[in-house]
Amino acid sequence: MAGKKIDSAEAIRMHAAGAIYLDVRSVPEFEAGHAPGAYNIPLLHMGPAGMSPNPAFADEVVAAIPRDVDVVVACKAGGRSAEAVRQLSALGFTQLFDFAGGWHGNPGDPGWVARGGPQSTASEPGRRHRDLTR
Repeated sequence: MAGKKIDSAEAIRMHAAGAIYLDVRSVPEFEAGHAPGAYNIPLLHMGPAGMSPNPAFADEVVAAIPRDVDVVVACKAGGRSAEAVRQLSALGFTQLFDFAGGWHGNPGDPGWVARGGPQSTASEPGRRHRDLTR
């Protein structure tokens, strides 16, 4: 399964129902605002020269998230989430949902913020990237 694409309304519904929300945006993007209870495992890291791949992405996800639970994979506008779903599907994750609208939306979906999804800048213990890589 390569993952099912979902829109912002479905992502918000799944989050409210208890699905894991995996935010693959960079640490600064995540810290500026995210879904409550989200895990932050960046697909790409933000650096002085722009974005660069997180070489430990797959290992970090495998260590933090079970392969057989509903996982909403989200980014800013849908590009990184699609790539993350592709990589995680190849690792045996079976219930992946590609939140194609992302945090800020795109021409096809208004996104989490505009749709009124809950937001937080606080992180639950063990769900920030720096906690997951210790």
